[in-house]
Order: sequence, then structure tokens, then C-alpha cells
Amino acid sequence: MPENKDFSAPLSLLALDTCTEFCSVALQYQGQVFAREADAPREHSQRLLPMVQEVLQEAGIALSQVDVIAYGRGPGSFTGIRICTSMTQGLALGQDLPVVGISTLAAMAQAAIEIKGATQVATAIDARMGEIYYGEYLSVDGLASLVGEEQVCAPEELLSQLAFDTPLAACGTGFDAYPALVTEVMTLVEEAKFPLARHMLPLAEAAVKAGQATDVDKLKPVYLRDTVTWKKLPGRE
Repeated sequence: MPENKDFSAPLSLLALDTCTEFCSVALQYQGQVFAREADAPREHSQRLLPMVQEVLQEAGIALSQVDVIAYGRGPGSFTGIRICTSMTQGLALGQDLPVVGISTLAAMAQAAIEIKGATQVATAIDARMGEIYYGEYLSVDGLASLVGEEQVCAPEELLSQLAFDTPLAACGTGFDAYPALVTEVMTLVEEAKFPLARHMLPLAEAAVKAGQATDVDKLKPVYLRDTVTWKKLPGRE
């Protein structure tokens, strides 16, 4: 990571996500947020970089003025995670910028917290092949905090774990794909169905200030399924 980086001052953060059907970019700069979002599941690789250029131009800054790049680390679509990871790698390498990975499940939970004031959130992404990616979060000082671990499991496995007795928000495509998961105490938050880069920003800022930013060489996508691995660009050790 570049030496003498001062992360105590207000941060300029660029966030990217292509891990699900939505492609999104957000830039936090001098107290303002500039964002672009598109429901374009087959166009992520074509859309992402132009969206990055648009938010940078709107803010009137160059990529070199960004302090950290936050990337959607997964879980989600294998192809989407790879696109997000490789794009982040390319942008960060070009400017020698540190990176920080943000969970897609946490980003959805953060949206429910910000939009609905949720204090407890269940998140589920349809993982295909009869499984879902699942995580539970609490709002701690306004930030989504993971309870337990993220997991990939069959819906019927999850049903045996769901024993909530207090109201909570639920978000994600997993609840659409498997409506039986929605219990009486859950309220679906449609606005948080997909992870969006704008909701990654507060999580990324907290992670950076907690010392979790790394060199791009330590970038780590999270697939949850053990059969998938990440390959770095040629020439990177």
C-alpha cells in the first residue's frame, strides 16, 4: 500500500459492484456522493468503466485523486464477481491505489438500514442450483454488522435456522426465489433487493479507518462455494 496514506481525513472513495444483476458505481468526494446504476446483467463489462468515468467527471476529479477503491467482493454471480475483481485490479494498479472488499450481503443490509431504519436484517441472494447466499446483520451505530457467518445453503436448510421472534427487514433475490423463507416477522425491502455501490460507501469508509484496506495484490473475492478460485492478472505474484 502506498506509504504515508492519511485515512484520518474525509476520504475520497470509489465503489464498484457487478456481483449481481445490477452494475453500479459510486464516488464519495468532499461530502457528496455521485452514483450510476443499471440493471444490465449481461453488460457489466461494457458499462462499468464508462460509469466510473462519468462519476469522476461529475465530481471534477481524476482517478489519481481517489484514496481507496471499494469493490463488491461477493457473494454473487461468479462471472459478476470476476468482472468486479478484475476491473478493480486494473484501476487500482494503474494508480497504485489501495482497495477494500465489501460484502454484497452487507451492502443490501446497509441499504435496508439507511432506507428503512432497519435494526435487524436478513439478506439472501439466489445462488442458483437450488441454493442461496445468506447473511444476518444488526445495525451497529448505523452500519451493517454481520451476525455469525455468511453461508451458502439450500433453502430448506435455512428454514430450520430461521427462528426470529422480533420484526426484521428482509432483502435480496433469495426471498423472491423462495417465498417460503419469508416469515411473519419479516418485512421485505424491495429497495434493497440488489447490492448497490452507494450503500457500500459507509461500510468502506469504516473498513478503511479500521485498517482493512490492502494492496491490490491482496484483493480477495468471496464466492462461498469452494469450487471457485480467483486468478490474478499475468505477471502479478
